[in-house]
Amino acid sequence: MKIDVKAASITDVKCDLLVVNIFEGLKVPGGATAVIDKKLNGSIVRLIKSGEITGKLAEVNVIHTQGKLPATQVLVVGLGKSSEFEVDKIRIVASAAMAEAKKIKAKNVATIVHGAGAGGITLPNAAQALVEGILIGSYKYDGFAKVKDDSYFKVESVTLVELQKAKVKSIEAGVRLGRLIGESVNNARDLVNGPANKITPTFLAARAAKIAGIKVKVFGLNEANKIGMHSYTSVAKGSKEPAKFIVMQYGQGKPEIALVGKGVTFDAGGISLKPSRKLWEMKTDMSGAAAVLETMRLISHLKIRKNIVGILPCCENMPDGEAQKPGDVISSLSGKTIEIISTDAEGRMVMADAITYAKKMGVKKIIDVATLTGACVSALGDAASGIMGNSQMLVNELIAAGKTAGEKLWQLPLLEEYKDYSKSEIADVKNCTEQGMAGPSIGGLFLKLFVEDTSWAHIDIAGTAYLGKGRGYLSTGATGVMVRTLTSYLMQ
Repeated sequence: MKIDVKAASITDVKCDLLVVNIFEGLKVPGGATAVIDKKLNGSIVRLIKSGEITGKLAEVNVIHTQGKLPATQVLVVGLGKSSEFEVDKIRIVASAAMAEAKKIKAKNVATIVHGAGAGGITLPNAAQALVEGILIGSYKYDGFAKVKDDSYFKVESVTLVELQKAKVKSIEAGVRLGRLIGESVNNARDLVNGPANKITPTFLAARAAKIAGIKVKVFGLNEANKIGMHSYTSVAKGSKEPAKFIVMQYGQGKPEIALVGKGVTFDAGGISLKPSRKLWEMKTDMSGAAAVLETMRLISHLKIRKNIVGILPCCENMPDGEAQKPGDVISSLSGKTIEIISTDAEGRMVMADAITYAKKMGVKKIIDVATLTGACVSALGDAASGIMGNSQMLVNELIAAGKTAGEKLWQLPLLEEYKDYSKSEIADVKNCTEQGMAGPSIGGLFLKLFVEDTSWAHIDIAGTAYLGKGRGYLSTGATGVMVRTLTSYLMQ
């Protein structure tokens, strides 16, 4: 989709659909909407008075211009209540406008920058959110079908219109950032939506190697074993699919920040086999790795002045004859021993060695992203990711970055009392408990053992990585969650 910026009056722009907006409760529109209403001989005001236009968030109303404007049709999108307006609402209304554009088959769309006027949001931030909403909201996974869906309509171009030429550069900066972020989010969604026989550890390693400006090192199963990553390889050896421990390094100096993403490309549960219902969804257990991979792509494009390493422990968790068994004791890169209670608690096993690897690189901060626990879905559903850590400052910064990015994070506790649940009589720690209590926190406390004194935050995206039903500007399926949050944090 072509997205550009044009310095012009909205009354002079030729397009199939021109998008303006209105806040809920306003009886008379202002700004650009008022200008368009005048050209339409008061049509918008009349529709407000009749109750057809209310301004409720993401409400859309289409008006035929009947030759009164170069635009064929005008769309009035609701911004919701002005007291509740914030940057994520721009993404929502942009997505709603694009959905309507596709419905009426408008090839060329022009729009004002929502929120940059009465909304009080800066032009670059408003333009960025607008483009993110357009791209993320227009996403469709093409998949591998030989017969393409001809009924799906694609908008060809979107033009952001600004009257004052002096403001165009600010808008263009926002558009560039919004496009990069939107593309990376959608790339991550493609990876997560993709089938496990296609999106393998080998595929992810090749994808990482293609990113310009990133140094990539990949360890196979034998190399990882020699290094001492037995916690990781104990999971990987249960599958015939080659494991790949991927290290992506950005910057010229020693890495200061590590992003660690769980990359289990299919999770059958191992010997602790999962039930068959919705087992196909376990192709999404590499959502953390997808988020980190695409975040690394973004920071390279943005030339962020930080030294960052992305670590993706990728493998499958299958019930092969060589798979680890419940009751086994496994060593780890840290030297700590782990008693396996369930082979389906594999995520923390691969993450433990990845975190230790990051520590050995001497990083100052570790942020890990993982579809770690089903219990996090029970606790928070699919609207918020769980976050916990040993640094309240880092947790707070990530929550704030998530708010800016439009991704909710909710802090969960790492209480000392929960440590007793994971004590083992034959090893340093159990990989999980059978008590069914405080699952996300137990998983977090397990990872904390390997982080030790390094500043760390753990983000559990088990509920937010994949939506069973679309919401707002996110469609059903993979969400690409945490690409926006991690990027927002790293840009600070």
